[in-house]
Amino acid sequence: MLWIKALHIIFVVTWFAGLFYLPRLFIYHVAAKDEISIARFKVMERRLYNGIMTPSAVFALVPGLTLFLQYGIGAGSAWMHAKLALVAILVAHHIYLGLLLREFAHDRNRHSETFYRWLNEIPAAPVLFIVVFLVVLKPDF
Repeated sequence: MLWIKALHIIFVVTWFAGLFYLPRLFIYHVAAKDEISIARFKVMERRLYNGIMTPSAVFALVPGLTLFLQYGIGAGSAWMHAKLALVAILVAHHIYLGLLLREFAHDRNRHSETFYRWLNEIPAAPVLFIVVFLVVLKPDF
């Protein structure tokens, strides 16, 4: 069971790295004016999302679900229900970033650099803190 927990933690870390870095790439992409830079950002964004973020999300969710369903970790506890709700928000955020990626790939970005700066910090950072505190403290509400 501990190796499953270790894998879960490793892939959560890599998934979060992507959740923080992709909006940062979007900020740089919006600021880019020359075709070479724009093409480079499209490649970096696509590789990050498809090659690192999405596999990391899957490899974080599978061991997490295994710990919950097979080993009963957190079953029936309020902190786990809260964590699962936050994970659902993260999955929705991941999908939203993928939709934004598609807009950039087709040169249809509609948002400003400021929008991506907010997107870079606001959604994922608070969720990260709350999930870590829930898992470590396991509060009973």
